[in-house]
Amino acid sequence: MSEAMGEWTFFSNYAHVLVCLAENPQARLRDVADRVGITERTAVRLITQLDEADILKRVKDGRRNSYVIDTSRNLRHPLESHCTVGAWLATILGPAKVRSLKERFVSFNKTDVAQRKNG
Repeated sequence: MSEAMGEWTFFSNYAHVLVCLAENPQARLRDVADRVGITERTAVRLITQLDEADILKRVKDGRRNSYVIDTSRNLRHPLESHCTVGAWLATILGPAKVRSLKERFVSFNKTDVAQRKNG
């Protein structure tokens, strides 16, 4: 990167983390942090905040976490709140990937509701 461009990027670390988890829902935090260029502790904080905002959910898979993204959620800033997470991710990863994320989220919700009824 040239000195004139500096070190800025168009997307925030939240966006970068979300893209990493959309590409690989079973990614280890260490791997997400390495790809984004942040510490593992920062990755945990960002994922926790995305979870609290109901943009993603953590799913226990043995000793590891897996992540499910709600592509129907709107982006948070007023300038982009008309856009959904799915529409934004489609520009980065393509519509086919977003369709698979939607299917995964629907499947997760069905399983989660059934477990709450039975448990």
